[in-house]
Amino acid sequence: MEQAIEAADEAGRICSDLIRFDTTNRGGGDSAGERPAAEYVAGLLGEAGIEPHVVESAPGRTSVLARVAGTDPGRAALLVHGHLDVVPADPAEWKVHPFSGEIGEDGCVWGRGAVDMKGTCAMTLAVVRDWARREVRPPRDIVLAFLADEEATGGYGSGYVVDAHREFFEGCTEAISESGGFSVTARDGTRIYPVATGERGTAWMRLTAHGVAGHGSKPAKDNPVAALAHALSRLANYEWPVRITPPVRALLEGIERALGTTIDHDRLDAEVARLGRVGALFAATIRNSANPTMLEAGYKVNVIPGTATAQVDGRFLPGLGEEFLATVDRLLGPKVTREFITYEEAIAADAAGDTFAALCAALRAEDPAARPVPYVMSGGTDAKAFAKIGIRGFGFAPLRLDPELDYFGMFHGVDERVPLAGLAFGVRVLDRLLLNGSHN
Repeated sequence: MEQAIEAADEAGRICSDLIRFDTTNRGGGDSAGERPAAEYVAGLLGEAGIEPHVVESAPGRTSVLARVAGTDPGRAALLVHGHLDVVPADPAEWKVHPFSGEIGEDGCVWGRGAVDMKGTCAMTLAVVRDWARREVRPPRDIVLAFLADEEATGGYGSGYVVDAHREFFEGCTEAISESGGFSVTARDGTRIYPVATGERGTAWMRLTAHGVAGHGSKPAKDNPVAALAHALSRLANYEWPVRITPPVRALLEGIERALGTTIDHDRLDAEVARLGRVGALFAATIRNSANPTMLEAGYKVNVIPGTATAQVDGRFLPGLGEEFLATVDRLLGPKVTREFITYEEAIAADAAGDTFAALCAALRAEDPAARPVPYVMSGGTDAKAFAKIGIRGFGFAPLRLDPELDYFGMFHGVDERVPLAGLAFGVRVLDRLLLNGSHN
């Protein structure tokens, strides 16, 4: 018991330390850089007798790779990966400074990255360091990857390591990482734990409208700003049809069993509202989406520019990529062209296999009231890069949370924080999972 307490306490300290490194990633190569945080991680691994490999894709864009040898080298290895970068945070909007790593009176570690995902990195580090103190080894090799650039395209992080350091992942068939394994408390008190088995595809696009430049006081012959604005309005106002894919159907069935209810598949938007936070698990994965996020045009108020550009965050369900792009093209019309900033296919893992069962069993062992269900993420993670080299990913960053804490609101939100008790729970679950020899 003292060992478990020591590891749990260390997870809180490591999380706080990691938050203090400003690893803000603004995208487009504009990043504070992960190097100091990566060196800190490498130091913690080295102290535990685990050889860290610090790799850099560009100055300051740093990842750490390591392998913990298992007792049976003939078994497939498991990849545990997380990212060290975070999205921007404005200190003026926060109750505490977002890079303070402050531990509040509420028992939470506060700061940017607490849940996305320095808290999970801290749990992983605490577990493997605890193994060194206890002199125990997992049954199979555990490959660790603490990565740069997940909050942008992953090109400086996961995309780089799968190309330049592919040999490091030799023998890995499956992986666990963020956005799954956390508790969502239903209105009747049932604790549902979504375990991610898939992600929507990603289509980040740059849109361009070309026209005729001219004086702002004269009738416009072909104003690209207006053409782009009309196209974006059509795109933003389009009501994407509901599509229930097999992974989402499995989630809906899991929720029905857990809550003893029936979900009306013909009225899913209403069901989202009825089920509250449980409904949020499928609210964004029953249809495609395309949200305009950035606009750029012109250089002077009295000049009609020759071009106007915008960026759109597009997400599509498994198997619906072609339908998604055809719809986007129809809505944009002939005056607007598109090009991909990033395009990644939707991915899926086996929700009926041994690994999924082992993830669920580890949760139930630490919370007998846990009701795990398969889950499809609305966004994307580094799992897409590893899928390209044949590694199937599961979202599993276990946390038991206070019912009042809005976990989904923590992602990229203001006043991000993670409970110390939740980190302690996650350490126990990960320790149990990784030392359990029952899965492949």
